Amino acid sequence: MSGFFRRLLLGSPSTISGTVYGTIVVMAALTAGAPSFEDEPWRLLAVVVFTALIFWVAHVYAGGLGESIALGRRLDLPELVSIGRREVSILLAVVLPALSLLLGALGVLGDAAVWLALGVCVATLAAQGLRYARLERLGRAATAWTIAVNLALGLAIVAVKVALAH
Repeated sequence: MSGFFRRLLLGSPSTISGTVYGTIVVMAALTAGAPSFEDEPWRLLAVVVFTALIFWVAHVYAGGLGESIALGRRLDLPELVSIGRREVSILLAVVLPALSLLLGALGVLGDAAVWLALGVCVATLAAQGLRYARLERLGRAATAWTIAVNLALGLAIVAVKVALAH
């Protein structure tokens, strides 16, 4: 796997929280948008990308507020940019699912694009659980539990999608 795609799927050692959070945001946007835009794949792509972007901006803004209060002063621009860079994994989490949606909008994947995007998200959540388990040197049972918790967050959203689609 190339370094770029590895970073998109696995993040970096300091980005696990943003990758998990961004992936769940993407899954929520897919779940909410898919029924409304199933015949408009370009709009669904826009909804997913802009939702991730808005959540990233909100996350950076909230982080900036929190750090300002903790420091007792207003942050300067370089400090705010630093927060944005630190949280960029929220945005990176949208890239692979958006690529799937783009291929669907171009007619390459058709209706399977949404399910592939969700599958990529589920794989990302599983990978993040495994990363954490390896970092903590967890045994097999604890590793399975950690991955299951990550997957439960994402699969709950998939269950909502399935329930709303029928």
